[in-house]
Amino acid sequence: MSVTTTAAAPAAPVVVPARPLITGGLAATAAAAVATVAVAVAGEAVGISLAIGGAPIPVPGFAVLTVVFSVMGLALALVLARWARRPRVAFVRTTIVLTAVSLVPDVLVEASTATQLLLMLTHVVAAAIVIPAVARRLSA
Repeated sequence: MSVTTTAAAPAAPVVVPARPLITGGLAATAAAAVATVAVAVAGEAVGISLAIGGAPIPVPGFAVLTVVFSVMGLALALVLARWARRPRVAFVRTTIVLTAVSLVPDVLVEASTATQLLLMLTHVVAAAIVIPAVARRLSA
């Protein structure tokens, strides 16, 4: 007597179309850029210095760096969408860790505590906008 068994093939990863991921990610990037500028302007309006080591941070710099790092996050999402078994989980976990790591330089810079906290707030605001917007477009 012989027994034949078949092993179930591993499920192929669900391929997420890139276009909605890119357009949604870019829209979130734009919203985050506006939001970080608004946070910086609001902080300045209440008297928080935007100077690090005596050199002022130009307000448009908040938007530029938000766009640069959000696009890098979007690129990460595209890679994970293609190669990760669970892209949404991998993206959220990775970007939360990266957001936490991004706060370290803000603590180390030569600036007032209020300035350091304002800088950290801009990171958290950008992450709170971009991470969920991109994650919801990735397969679980």
